[in-house]
Amino acid sequence: MPAGTESSEPSKPVRNEAGRVVFTVRRLPPNAFGFVMASGIVSLALHLNGWDLASVLLAGIAVGGLIVLAILYVWRFISFRNEFLRDAADPRRAFGYLTIVAGLNVVGVLLYSPHAPLVTIILAVISVPIWLVLNYGIPATLMLREHESPVAASVDGSWFLWVVATQSLADVAAVLGAGHDSRALAAIAVGLWGIGVFLYVMLSTLVTLRLLSARSEATTLSPNYWIFMGATAITVLAGSHIMALPAGLPVMAVMGHVVGGLTYLLWAFGLWWVPLLVIFGVWRHLVRRHPLRYESGLWSIVFPLGMYSAASLYYGEVAELSIVHSIGTVGTWVAAAAWLIVAALMGAAAFRRA
Repeated sequence: MPAGTESSEPSKPVRNEAGRVVFTVRRLPPNAFGFVMASGIVSLALHLNGWDLASVLLAGIAVGGLIVLAILYVWRFISFRNEFLRDAADPRRAFGYLTIVAGLNVVGVLLYSPHAPLVTIILAVISVPIWLVLNYGIPATLMLREHESPVAASVDGSWFLWVVATQSLADVAAVLGAGHDSRALAAIAVGLWGIGVFLYVMLSTLVTLRLLSARSEATTLSPNYWIFMGATAITVLAGSHIMALPAGLPVMAVMGHVVGGLTYLLWAFGLWWVPLLVIFGVWRHLVRRHPLRYESGLWSIVFPLGMYSAASLYYGEVAELSIVHSIGTVGTWVAAAAWLIVAALMGAAAFRRA
């Protein structure tokens, strides 16, 4: 066989494999960091229940996922900037980029230690400019850019990632503020928490009107609507960490009771959403027979379940409400099972592609 033929044949699989990687990076969904969010928060819920081995395993997966996805996002931004920016201008996909902010801060809170807070601080510092760009850039683009159809017609559950990212900053500020008795961080935490609450009220109105006014389809009623509940859950977790701040701080004298009362109401409202969201899933997959296969949005189910469980455990302890704590314990089992199911679906999908 000619030498040229021998050298060319082995290179085909290499080129094919490289092509698959490039294609994957090019098509990387904006909400891919949902995997990091889901893994990190389920790890935190397991830790709060005392299941340390499982918590450490999931924490390692979350950190590994964060590193890999950070590299892939940077690669996509440099090599496929047009696709990256096109997603940022799409009202159905743009808010998915806010999973970057939430993922960084969920992992930061997970890894926090009062004696070694450096990793948490670094991740929070990285997340702030990303949040600032996305927090103002996405709504400004959607409001000012000309669209073929009204932007409001594209509102869905992914828009609640705006709330989730904001409350993740409030949460990490409260955690760092409690560990260092910082008046400035405490004030920032309460301020961001309040912004998140108002964003939730605004977006829940828009999304509910969209659900009531537009025709429901199996393709549009996606798992993203679980973020409706996930946004309340992370607000409860952030509110719980704020409630744990020293009572002598000036901002707590002004806002302590407000945060405590609204946190309980949002905890109850989040629980109210769960049966309705389950009905959405039954309607989508059993009534309309939409196939259950892996999609990145499935992590939007795992994250709210894990976040609600962790928030219930922490809030139940801070507020001394045993029933809330018990619900968090049961919810952790559900969230862990959901993580395993979605991870299995993801693995099967990757195996089929390979």
